[in-house]
Amino acid sequence: MKILFTDLDGTLLNNESKVSAGTKAFLNDFLAEGNKLVFSSGRPLDSILEVKEQSGLNAPGILIIADNGALIYDCDRRKKILELTLPLSYVAYLQKEADLLGLHIHTYTQDSVVCSREDEALRFYRSRVHLPFIQADDYAAFLTEEPYKMLAIDLHDRTKLLTFCDRIADWAQGKVQYLFSNDWYLELFHPAAGKGNAVHFLCDHFHVPLSDTYAAGDADNDISMIQAAGCGIAMANAAPEVKEAADIVTRLDNDKDGLADCMRRISSLHPHTPRT
Repeated sequence: MKILFTDLDGTLLNNESKVSAGTKAFLNDFLAEGNKLVFSSGRPLDSILEVKEQSGLNAPGILIIADNGALIYDCDRRKKILELTLPLSYVAYLQKEADLLGLHIHTYTQDSVVCSREDEALRFYRSRVHLPFIQADDYAAFLTEEPYKMLAIDLHDRTKLLTFCDRIADWAQGKVQYLFSNDWYLELFHPAAGKGNAVHFLCDHFHVPLSDTYAAGDADNDISMIQAAGCGIAMANAAPEVKEAADIVTRLDNDKDGLADCMRRISSLHPHTPRT
């Protein structure tokens, strides 16, 4: 059995945020051989489940790494198998620091986005991540459960996000991990989470050696996953630092079935026997 860990936006999904017919055909073939497919994203669980449902990928063997590894979900068993959350005191601190910079930051309940206002950043985020919105001024006071992550967004001035990183750097050590998932999104989550740690967790869970794993991505938050897997794959459209971390760079980008093309070429070099 082999495991393919794949990011969604900019990797598995095309520029219309869909799984193309060609990519779906490859994934179904991969699963039919008895392998595991893991959607690995900064998105919350419900958003990834929506992608899975809309793509029509219903074969056994699919798992989800959500919220940058803070949550791992087994689709076959419909069960969460790992949860790592942020204490509410951390949520309060991060909201305060973002507010001082006039920076958009939001968090989540189990099924909704929690934000102090409906601004341009939130509307942009929800255009792809179709979650309900709940307005709350004080996140820590509003939440009844610890969230899996927070997300800071600035669509126009990335330096504001970098300033935020500088402001929280000393405090965050050992408390919060933060990474960019694209130029505008700064993800904040549990220090033991991360896509790379999730790769190790699932390999241990299924007793699969790292040498039998592939991981594909395009952004900074994919690097730990790409480095952890036996074969790390960067998309042709990936950031330079992601390509530097990978073993292979795809010939085609995410809008031209780049991952499926790459995996089929890898499979032709290292064929495996289908399950009987």
